[in-house]
Amino acid sequence: MRDVADRPGSGDGGRASEVLRVPAFAQFWSATTIRAFGGSIAGVAFQILIVTVIAASPFEIGVLSALSVVPYLFLGLIVGALMDRWRRQRTLIITSIGRALVLGTVPVLLLLDALDFWSLAAVILMLGVLTLFADSAAQPLLPHIVPRGSLVMANARLGQSETVAVTAGPALGGTLLNLLGAPFLFAFDAVINAVSAVLQSRIKVDEATPSPRARGRHIGHDIVEGMRYTYRHRTLRPLALSIHVWFLGNSIVATVFAVFVLRELALEPWAFGLALACGGLGGFLGALLAPTLGRRLGAGRAILLGRLLVIVPWAALAVAPISAASGLALLLPLISAAQFVYGLSMGIEDANDVGYRQGVAPDAMQGRMNSTIRTMNRVIFFFGALLAGSLATFLGYPLTLGVAAVIFAAAAAVVGFSPLRTARHEDAARLDS
Repeated sequence: MRDVADRPGSGDGGRASEVLRVPAFAQFWSATTIRAFGGSIAGVAFQILIVTVIAASPFEIGVLSALSVVPYLFLGLIVGALMDRWRRQRTLIITSIGRALVLGTVPVLLLLDALDFWSLAAVILMLGVLTLFADSAAQPLLPHIVPRGSLVMANARLGQSETVAVTAGPALGGTLLNLLGAPFLFAFDAVINAVSAVLQSRIKVDEATPSPRARGRHIGHDIVEGMRYTYRHRTLRPLALSIHVWFLGNSIVATVFAVFVLRELALEPWAFGLALACGGLGGFLGALLAPTLGRRLGAGRAILLGRLLVIVPWAALAVAPISAASGLALLLPLISAAQFVYGLSMGIEDANDVGYRQGVAPDAMQGRMNSTIRTMNRVIFFFGALLAGSLATFLGYPLTLGVAAVIFAAAAAVVGFSPLRTARHEDAARLDS
């Protein structure tokens, strides 16, 4: 088992250079970025197909939305364990090819007028499984591509490009949909995934050969070992618990925010879109600042800063005396500012959070550690979304956002009152215990 101390660049004192100058990371970043853009563009086409082409009922829309999460709930821990024994680069290549083939079937079904609820459900489910494998392979592979001291910057660069893709992709997708039609968008995304596979195949990376599983052990033992490692680790335990609590709060705001703004405050759709764009701008700025903050404050305090910042917008919206009668001149700046701070907080903490996880865990535990945290997050998000509906029904939207702010404060407290608060990226190798 190769430990973090043996990785290239582990003796660089935690100082990161520009990672895009590393050829392997440049190819990894390029493949990830174009796939993010393709996914955002095709996401618009998926929504149009669901609403117009197959005329899905509200129940069917809920089922289709759930199908993208189902693979994580049932396969997340298993796939994470497999990623500690499979070649991660090879997995990335295969999943990109698989996505290209699956996406390529959609234009064919559309042209044959054969797309219905069941075929679209099969496409979404297959894409969800392939995305699960791809995500589970990408995070453990990154520490092999860049030096340990550059992990935060590498994740920040990935976060910046993803933010731009999520912000600009839907607008571009809507334009292309009007000009060229849905079949072209899906064919375009299929080509993008094929190009991504080519870029991923060109990455020069040396992956350690996993040690053989001991006699009498099976994948269940690997999963339990990964969970024990994550929740018994001195700093990963509070990090994981804080993330889980954060996801509970985020599931609530993600569920009720749009309904609150569009229905109760009666904000115009164009103004809502502008506010969301401000969130993307905040996320981009946060990702730009993340490496510097992580270096100067330390990993723990940078994560804590992000956790504290996210309380502000939702607490402000909970107590602000606003209604549909408040007028656009008040509502648009307030909601835009809330989204900006929300995005800023995520940009700061995400790169430091993921970078610290990748730096502290040994290579043989990366897949299981990440999948343990990620799978639990999605379970919590699933039930949190159900809770949000009940809270909004009985408490109203402002109080529900206030509950979310309190939950975000609890997530910050987990970091602030644990050993994670003083953790630093450059000390990660010594924390592996």
